[in-house]
Amino acid sequence: MTAEVWMGYLVDHCPDFTVVQSPFVLGDERVFGADSDATTLSIAAVLHRLQHENVASVAVPEGIDADALSTACNIQVWDKESESEPDWDLLLSEEAILVLARPGAEVEISVMDVAVEVDQAFHEAIVAAWEMELNVLHVSQGAYVSQAQYVEAASPRLSLSGQMGRNGAVWPPRYSANTSQKENGVHRLTPSGRVLSWTTLSAAGAPSEFSLRAPLLGGVSTVLLELVDGPNGVFLVVDDEEPEHSMDAPMELVVRRIYAQEGFIRYGLKARAMPA
Repeated sequence: MTAEVWMGYLVDHCPDFTVVQSPFVLGDERVFGADSDATTLSIAAVLHRLQHENVASVAVPEGIDADALSTACNIQVWDKESESEPDWDLLLSEEAILVLARPGAEVEISVMDVAVEVDQAFHEAIVAAWEMELNVLHVSQGAYVSQAQYVEAASPRLSLSGQMGRNGAVWPPRYSANTSQKENGVHRLTPSGRVLSWTTLSAAGAPSEFSLRAPLLGGVSTVLLELVDGPNGVFLVVDDEEPEHSMDAPMELVVRRIYAQEGFIRYGLKARAMPA
């Protein structure tokens, strides 16, 4: 079937389920991109479904960061001790394919017409680098962000939640005299913008938290975006695509892996070229 591209993934939307697949293949198997995993696929699946209807609660299996999913999508993760049943289930496969389905729904995994072949040596090297980075003993020699610090700042970083100040939207929230700290002051920004500037750091010049993957990726790219709602922000560019940066180019923000420390993945927003 003809695939819908959503946040860099392939999506099949049906009344009772949503299938999200990685566009990358190795042989006959779907595999994750360089900065994707089951958590980023699950976030894309829920956000796509939220375009069509409310998602009250989701049952999340092991292998998905439930806190990142809940924060990025502003949904409730179903508690196994709850007396009620979840509205939706997340189902994982052995490949880079994920399904968001109503309980008891009959799911059919469609054959997508998009298949981007990846280099086996590169894929294996990226997987190995992430495994090393996820070692509980691995600590960056550069900027250190504890898990507690990451969690505290995760909401605006994952959901692009800002505040309405006297001069318009503010992101990330400052909680200053010019912005409201009340709940109704929170403003979810549109996850897109245009390029004001960009830079690519060589592997040797990249921050040490990317030292294991930067040589494989040919460096680390960032863009300065002017968001649709006004604020500016600096974002990493997705690792599994190679867009040609240009002034005023439109880009969208998607959730991807940023880096890992002490066995814990830090997720965040990355920029990717807007679909033509």
